[in-house]
Amino acid sequence: MNALTSGTGAADGSRRLRLVHETRYRYASPVTLSRQLLHLTPRPLPGQQVIAHRIAVQPAPAESIAGHDYFGNPICQAVITVPHRALTVLAESTVELRARSVAQGLGGIGWEAARDALGQPGGAAVLDAARFRFESPHVPLDTAVHAYAADVFASRRAVLPALLELTARIHAEFEFDATATDIATPLTEVLEHRHGVCQDFAHLMIGCLRSRGLAARYVSGYILTMPPPGQPRLIGSDASHAWVSVYCPGHDAAAGDWIDFDPTNNCRIDRDHVTLGWGRDFSDVTPARGVTLGGGQQALVVQVTVNPDADTLG
Repeated sequence: MNALTSGTGAADGSRRLRLVHETRYRYASPVTLSRQLLHLTPRPLPGQQVIAHRIAVQPAPAESIAGHDYFGNPICQAVITVPHRALTVLAESTVELRARSVAQGLGGIGWEAARDALGQPGGAAVLDAARFRFESPHVPLDTAVHAYAADVFASRRAVLPALLELTARIHAEFEFDATATDIATPLTEVLEHRHGVCQDFAHLMIGCLRSRGLAARYVSGYILTMPPPGQPRLIGSDASHAWVSVYCPGHDAAAGDWIDFDPTNNCRIDRDHVTLGWGRDFSDVTPARGVTLGGGQQALVVQVTVNPDADTLG
């Protein structure tokens, strides 16, 4: 399981991280056309500034378009028209993170009030949050998922303690196992076997929240990790990460009243997490997704490296 670092930042509480995400495809036969949709650009946020960013695709694309998806996440669309048996996508970023504000106390509104606020007139923020209340392709509103957190969400309990307890419970009761699941593994199977990876744990927490009418979104990004004591840091040893963002009215105005929780590591989100983007679940923010003409069988290798105290990219 990924472990958080205890690195230091600048005097103002900020920290710079250098991100390198390399995706390599190898094909059994030539690909004559490839269209790729890339969620590999960090999202500018109040506590996250993108200092530098670039994406390099080989073979060079005939067309490359930067834009934003439905959720406002930065994306890149690349079209490769030359025949190829290998495709490499290299994304490099330098990001500055500032310490996030912490909600005052652990009291505040009850979870039912947070739920009911989504049904009241509240402008664009409420309308945006309401999109994340419903089931999605990887997060069905299942009775077993609902039952898993029944005692956490007792009547009139304050929302923040309930969220912290659910985060801690998933961390304690599920084992990180990269071989136990894949993207097609149903959430009910993850719940039954208690093994999985960060995206499984994020999906489970989201399912528990949405089944109670709360708004929860899936966040894709990276986490700064460190190796076991006495071992050197390994280039490419990190991976994409996922966590959960929950709409809690009145708790963090700077973040639009969204508060992030990482059930894989049992923590709130601060200067160790870099956000790429968010959606209803993994399917909305897949780092790289494409359609190819030809190619036959393919092999995929992904390497992610996150290093502290980076210089700005040249």
